[in-house]
Amino acid sequence: MIVCTSICANYLPKAMVLAKSVKQYNPDAKVVVCIVEREIPLIAMNNFLFDEVVLAKDLGFENFEHFIFRHSIVEASTAVKGQLFRYLLGKYDEELEFIYLDPDIKVYGPLIELREMLQTYPIVLTPHLCDQENTLDAVMDNELSALKHGAYNLGFLSINRSQESKEFIEWWASRLEMFCYNDIPNGIFTDQKWIDLAPCFFNVHIFKHRGYNVAPWNLSKRKITTDEHNNYIVNGKYRLRFFHFSGFDSGANEAMINKYVPDKNDLVYKLRDEYVRDCIGMKQQELGSLRWSYDYFRNGEKILPEARIAFRTIDSIRFKYFHPFDELNNEFLIQSLHKYMKKEGLKSKIRSKIKAILN
Repeated sequence: MIVCTSICANYLPKAMVLAKSVKQYNPDAKVVVCIVEREIPLIAMNNFLFDEVVLAKDLGFENFEHFIFRHSIVEASTAVKGQLFRYLLGKYDEELEFIYLDPDIKVYGPLIELREMLQTYPIVLTPHLCDQENTLDAVMDNELSALKHGAYNLGFLSINRSQESKEFIEWWASRLEMFCYNDIPNGIFTDQKWIDLAPCFFNVHIFKHRGYNVAPWNLSKRKITTDEHNNYIVNGKYRLRFFHFSGFDSGANEAMINKYVPDKNDLVYKLRDEYVRDCIGMKQQELGSLRWSYDYFRNGEKILPEARIAFRTIDSIRFKYFHPFDELNNEFLIQSLHKYMKKEGLKSKIRSKIKAILN
């Protein structure tokens, strides 16, 4: 079994927490970490928690810097996921099970039920929500959010080795190479919104075990307790397999927990506090502030969001400059974008697109 994740350097502490928890409960798992940076950080080299560390630029992209220049840090770490699966399927040709987990996930038990599903189904997804909400606040926070961001949470994705899963990965990876942006008004949310189409095209199993992918967006419907053996149990029935601590750095995680689990004695707070300590133990305070190496031109100038938008919007620039980190700069790109916006019939369309992306 291969468990993989995709990160930038500032998420290394979280990836180490993930890897440690995976191996604690699934000792046969190999953990592969893809790092979207120019070089592998020293702390990741020969790290005993990782079985392999691979740079995104070494996954097999035709022109990686041309590809990555189009993306923000959040978009970039998701845009490489399809190519990562291609790489893993090719390199680990004897492995039959491949699982992607976001770095801000912690595993709390063996993934028994999932591995059973992979004996039958080529592709396994978990929905953000398994139970309908019954308050207006929860509908707005969770159901409307799922409609905007995608029905299935791509902090988790699993496939077995099969022709069906290979065709799925080829489809998904090709879409991410072209359109992996945070552009909700135009129907895209990074790698995730594309997966709403996957059950239409492929044999996908929607896995509704409430112990998988417990997260802030479903805490209104998932209650965590313990059994007589101190195992964590969800809704009195399901063993907790992994908790997704999404939105931890932004504060969104804490806000949602406080809103939907007001009892400070609830076990959710224990899990959260343990996770904080785990991350601190993996040097979160030191590594969490590392800057993204692809956020800068080669000369050290920080790339502005408008510059990335110009590069991915204006075909004449994108197809002319194959080494954007070396050949371009903010001033040229932003001036080009302003000129492009002035073209008749494009002004309002492009302005709305830029506003949507920057917001």
